[in-house]
Amino acid sequence: MATVRNLKIKTQTCKRVIKELHYYEKEVEAEATKTAKMKDSGADPYDLKQQENVLSESRMMVHDCRKRLETALADLKGSFQIIIQAEFEESNEDAPEIAEAKEIIAQGDSVFQADEV
Repeated sequence: MATVRNLKIKTQTCKRVIKELHYYEKEVEAEATKTAKMKDSGADPYDLKQQENVLSESRMMVHDCRKRLETALADLKGSFQIIIQAEFEESNEDAPEIAEAKEIIAQGDSVFQADEV
């Protein structure tokens, strides 16, 4: 059962990273809007520079989250295949852990497919 536990952990890791990625993407949109408003209103150059730094840091976090998601998703997929072969090959039951892992893998793949379009 240790392998099922590992699958749960890896599934939750992917779930958390996907959630973080969506949060940072929303933050980038909000900071970009704020930066544009500051530029339009002729804000102080120092304040504008600081806001641009905040925006660039948010963009770096999106990039970092994507890398972590890619790594975590690859790890989950590898574990998923091993567990399917080892644990659940004999029983045809679709365990809740397997269903949740499939769902998270699909969500993770959709994040990267959206980039390709």
